[in-house]
Amino acid sequence: MIREPDAQSLAAGEALFARPWRFLKSVPSLEFLPDADRREIAFAGRSNVGKSSLINALMRHGGMARTSNTPGRTQELNYFLTDDANLYLVDMPGYGFAKAPKAKVETWTQLVRDYLRGRPTLVRVLLLIDSRHGVKANDDEIMRMLDEAAVIYQVVLTKSDKISENAAAHVRAAAEKALAAHPAAYPEVLMTSSAKGSGIAELRATIAGLAADR
Repeated sequence: MIREPDAQSLAAGEALFARPWRFLKSVPSLEFLPDADRREIAFAGRSNVGKSSLINALMRHGGMARTSNTPGRTQELNYFLTDDANLYLVDMPGYGFAKAPKAKVETWTQLVRDYLRGRPTLVRVLLLIDSRHGVKANDDEIMRMLDEAAVIYQVVLTKSDKISENAAAHVRAAAEKALAAHPAAYPEVLMTSSAKGSGIAELRATIAGLAADR
Protein backbone atom coordinates (compact mmCIF):
# COMPACT_ATOMS: atom_id res chain seq x y z
CA MET A 1 0.00 0.00 0.00
CA ILE A 2 1.36 3.42 -0.99
CA ARG A 3 1.14 6.01 1.76
CA GLU A 4 1.42 9.61 0.60
CA PRO A 5 3.21 11.94 3.06
CA ASP A 6 1.10 14.68 4.59
CA ALA A 7 1.70 18.40 4.08
CA GLN A 8 3.70 18.71 7.32
CA SER A 9 6.05 15.88 6.34
CA LEU A 10 6.54 17.34 2.87
CA ALA A 11 7.32 20.75 4.36
CA ALA A 12 9.86 19.21 6.74
CA GLY A 13 11.54 17.49 3.81
CA GLU A 14 11.69 20.69 1.80
CA ALA A 15 13.13 22.59 4.76
CA LEU A 16 15.82 19.96 5.38
CA PHE A 17 17.02 20.03 1.79
CA ALA A 18 16.70 23.79 1.37
CA ARG A 19 19.77 23.99 3.60
CA PRO A 20 23.25 24.04 2.07
CA TRP A 21 24.62 20.49 2.09
CA ARG A 22 28.32 19.79 1.75
CA PHE A 23 30.67 16.89 1.27
CA LEU A 24 32.44 15.93 4.50
CA LYS A 25 34.87 13.11 3.70
CA SER A 26 35.50 9.81 1.95
CA VAL A 27 36.03 6.79 4.18
CA PRO A 28 38.20 3.98 2.74
CA SER A 29 38.15 1.96 5.98
CA LEU A 30 36.32 2.05 9.29
CA GLU A 31 39.06 3.82 11.26
CA PHE A 32 38.33 6.93 9.20
CA LEU A 33 34.63 7.07 10.03
CA PRO A 34 33.41 10.36 11.53
CA ASP A 35 32.20 10.38 15.11
CA ALA A 36 28.91 8.54 15.55
CA ASP A 37 27.27 11.70 16.88
CA ARG A 38 24.22 11.88 14.63
CA ARG A 39 21.88 9.65 12.68
CA GLU A 40 22.94 8.23 9.35
CA ILE A 41 20.99 7.26 6.26
CA ALA A 42 22.97 5.36 3.64
CA PHE A 43 22.32 4.94 -0.07
CA ALA A 44 23.11 1.54 -1.58
CA GLY A 45 22.58 0.12 -5.04
CA ARG A 46 24.03 -1.49 -8.12
CA SER A 47 26.68 0.40 -10.06
CA ASN A 48 25.03 2.96 -12.35
CA VAL A 49 21.66 2.67 -10.61
CA GLY A 50 21.68 6.45 -10.22
CA LYS A 51 22.75 6.92 -6.59
CA SER A 52 24.83 10.03 -7.22
CA SER A 53 22.18 11.59 -9.44
CA LEU A 54 19.51 10.98 -6.79
CA ILE A 55 21.65 12.47 -4.02
CA ASN A 56 22.33 15.53 -6.19
CA ALA A 57 18.60 15.89 -6.90
CA LEU A 58 17.75 15.67 -3.21
CA MET A 59 20.32 18.34 -2.33
CA ARG A 60 19.54 20.54 -5.34
CA HIS A 61 23.24 20.45 -6.19
CA GLY A 62 24.30 19.11 -9.55
CA GLY A 63 27.84 18.25 -8.55
CA MET A 64 27.69 17.34 -4.87
CA ALA A 65 27.93 13.59 -5.45
CA ARG A 66 30.15 12.69 -8.39
CA THR A 67 28.33 11.01 -11.25
CA SER A 68 30.02 8.88 -13.86
CA ASN A 69 29.21 6.59 -16.77
CA THR A 70 31.94 4.29 -15.47
CA PRO A 71 30.39 1.70 -13.13
CA GLY A 72 32.09 1.27 -9.78
CA ARG A 73 33.44 4.80 -9.45
CA THR A 74 32.22 5.17 -5.86
CA GLN A 75 34.68 2.93 -3.99
CA GLU A 76 34.47 4.45 -0.51
CA LEU A 77 31.82 5.61 1.95
CA ASN A 78 31.18 9.25 1.04
CA TYR A 79 29.71 11.40 3.82
CA PHE A 80 27.53 14.49 3.40
CA LEU A 81 26.04 16.79 6.02
CA THR A 82 24.33 20.12 6.57
CA ASP A 83 24.46 22.43 9.58
CA ASP A 84 21.85 22.20 12.32
CA ALA A 85 20.61 18.76 11.27
CA ASN A 86 21.02 15.55 13.21
CA LEU A 87 21.98 13.64 10.09
CA TYR A 88 24.68 12.27 7.82
CA LEU A 89 23.87 11.02 4.34
CA VAL A 90 26.24 8.29 3.15
CA ASP A 91 26.86 7.26 -0.46
CA MET A 92 27.97 3.63 -0.34
CA PRO A 93 30.05 1.82 -3.00
CA GLY A 94 28.04 0.38 -5.84
CA TYR A 95 27.83 -3.36 -6.30
CA GLY A 96 27.19 -5.80 -9.13
CA PHE A 97 29.85 -4.66 -11.60
CA ALA A 98 31.36 -7.90 -12.86
CA LYS A 99 34.37 -6.30 -14.63
CA ALA A 100 35.84 -4.85 -11.44
CA PRO A 101 38.96 -6.68 -10.19
CA LYS A 102 38.04 -9.42 -7.75
CA ALA A 103 40.30 -8.09 -5.00
CA LYS A 104 38.70 -4.65 -5.27
CA VAL A 105 35.19 -6.11 -5.12
CA GLU A 106 36.15 -8.09 -2.01
CA THR A 107 37.56 -4.94 -0.38
CA TRP A 108 34.37 -2.99 -1.11
CA THR A 109 32.20 -5.84 0.13
CA GLN A 110 34.12 -6.13 3.40
CA LEU A 111 33.95 -2.38 3.98
CA VAL A 112 30.19 -2.36 3.44
CA ARG A 113 29.61 -5.45 5.59
CA ASP A 114 31.68 -4.06 8.47
CA TYR A 115 29.97 -0.69 8.21
CA LEU A 116 26.48 -2.22 8.27
CA ARG A 117 27.23 -4.45 11.23
CA GLY A 118 29.09 -1.93 13.33
CA ARG A 119 27.56 1.52 12.85
CA PRO A 120 25.13 2.14 15.74
CA THR A 121 23.78 5.41 14.33
CA LEU A 122 22.70 3.93 10.98
CA VAL A 123 18.91 4.21 11.03
CA ARG A 124 18.08 3.13 7.47
CA VAL A 125 19.60 2.07 4.19
CA LEU A 126 17.87 3.29 1.07
CA LEU A 127 18.36 0.49 -1.43
CA LEU A 128 18.18 1.91 -4.94
CA ILE A 129 16.96 -0.38 -7.72
CA ASP A 130 16.63 0.53 -11.40
CA SER A 131 12.92 0.48 -12.22
CA ARG A 132 13.70 -0.79 -15.74
CA HIS A 133 15.13 -4.01 -14.35
CA GLY A 134 13.53 -4.61 -10.95
CA VAL A 135 15.09 -6.72 -8.20
CA LYS A 136 18.04 -8.76 -9.47
CA ALA A 137 20.04 -11.56 -7.86
CA ASN A 138 22.74 -9.26 -6.51
CA ASP A 139 20.08 -6.95 -5.07
CA ASP A 140 18.69 -9.94 -3.22
CA GLU A 141 22.20 -10.74 -2.00
CA ILE A 142 22.53 -7.26 -0.51
CA MET A 143 19.10 -7.63 1.08
CA ARG A 144 20.29 -10.80 2.80
CA MET A 145 23.39 -8.95 4.02
CA LEU A 146 21.17 -6.21 5.44
CA ASP A 147 18.90 -8.81 7.05
CA GLU A 148 21.92 -10.41 8.74
CA ALA A 149 23.12 -7.03 9.97
CA ALA A 150 19.60 -6.24 11.25
CA VAL A 151 19.63 -2.89 9.44
CA ILE A 152 16.26 -1.58 8.27
CA TYR A 153 16.27 -0.86 4.55
CA GLN A 154 13.80 0.60 2.10
CA VAL A 155 13.72 0.13 -1.66
CA VAL A 156 13.76 3.25 -3.81
CA LEU A 157 13.10 2.61 -7.49
CA THR A 158 15.07 4.96 -9.75
CA LYS A 159 14.76 6.14 -13.37
CA SER A 160 10.98 5.81 -13.38
CA ASP A 161 10.81 8.26 -16.29
CA LYS A 162 12.29 5.52 -18.49
CA ILE A 163 9.24 3.24 -18.22
CA SER A 164 5.47 3.51 -18.64
CA GLU A 165 3.06 3.98 -15.74
CA ASN A 166 1.81 0.42 -16.14
CA ALA A 167 5.36 -0.95 -16.08
CA ALA A 168 6.14 1.20 -13.03
CA ALA A 169 3.16 -0.20 -11.15
CA HIS A 170 4.20 -3.74 -12.06
CA VAL A 171 7.83 -3.34 -10.95
CA ARG A 172 6.72 -1.66 -7.73
CA ALA A 173 4.37 -4.52 -6.90
CA ALA A 174 7.07 -7.07 -7.72
CA ALA A 175 9.54 -5.29 -5.44
CA GLU A 176 7.02 -5.23 -2.59
CA LYS A 177 6.44 -8.95 -3.06
CA ALA A 178 10.20 -9.63 -2.97
CA LEU A 179 10.60 -7.57 0.21
CA ALA A 180 8.01 -9.66 2.02
CA ALA A 181 10.61 -12.44 2.32
CA HIS A 182 13.14 -10.19 4.08
CA PRO A 183 12.76 -9.48 7.81
CA ALA A 184 14.69 -6.19 7.84
CA ALA A 185 12.90 -4.69 4.83
CA TYR A 186 10.61 -1.70 5.24
CA PRO A 187 7.47 -2.59 3.27
CA GLU A 188 6.85 0.69 1.43
CA VAL A 189 8.60 1.10 -1.93
CA LEU A 190 9.31 4.61 -3.24
CA MET A 191 9.39 5.51 -6.96
CA THR A 192 11.67 8.31 -8.16
CA SER A 193 13.13 10.01 -11.20
CA SER A 194 16.13 12.28 -10.75
CA ALA A 195 15.73 13.57 -14.31
CA LYS A 196 12.07 14.56 -13.95
CA GLY A 197 12.01 15.23 -10.21
CA SER A 198 9.14 12.86 -9.52
CA GLY A 199 9.16 11.24 -6.10
CA ILE A 200 11.93 13.53 -4.84
CA ALA A 201 9.66 15.48 -2.48
CA GLU A 202 8.34 12.23 -1.01
CA LEU A 203 11.87 10.92 -0.50
CA ARG A 204 12.92 14.17 1.17
CA ALA A 205 9.92 13.83 3.51
CA THR A 206 10.93 10.24 4.37
CA ILE A 207 14.50 11.29 5.17
CA ALA A 208 13.37 14.27 7.25
CA GLY A 209 11.12 11.98 9.28
CA LEU A 210 14.02 9.62 9.98
CA ALA A 211 16.26 12.52 10.97
CA ALA A 212 13.75 14.01 13.39
CA ASP A 213 14.21 13.36 17.08
CA ARG A 214 11.69 11.03 18.65
